[in-house]
Amino acid sequence: PLVLGGIKIPFSRGLDGWTDGDVVLHAVIDALCGAAGLGDIGTVFPPGDEGLRGISSLVLLERTLALVRARGLDVVNIDVTVVTEEPRLAPHVAAMRRAMARPPELPAECISIKAKTNEHMGFIGRGEGIAAFAVVLLDEPGKGC
Repeated sequence: PLVLGGIKIPFSRGLDGWTDGDVVLHAVIDALCGAAGLGDIGTVFPPGDEGLRGISSLVLLERTLALVRARGLDVVNIDVTVVTEEPRLAPHVAAMRRAMARPPELPAECISIKAKTNEHMGFIGRGEGIAAFAVVLLDEPGKGC
């Protein structure tokens, strides 16, 4: 299945991965880890860890948010750009935002997801993969969205 932003997207192909392959949430987790000084997703969730095989990236997001909070930080906002020729993601953006939201500390209105194409260039343009880029803003508790 194709899982992006924590939801299953109806499509004929999915992404390969040790977990559920959710490239959107993996980019968000990487950004959270980097901003909190935790390293990267592979440092926090080592590749090949049998306990993570097939795990939902929403679970990994929850665990990452707990690590961020343990550092005395709150998420102010999350901004994600997803690059794919297909499927069209615009109809799924609201559902992805709701899936990623973790009220009360991370409401959906603090999450931005933008879908772009690669104008048929490179491996993304040929439909061989999907890329996602995320930026997060962290601050002291109580100053979030």
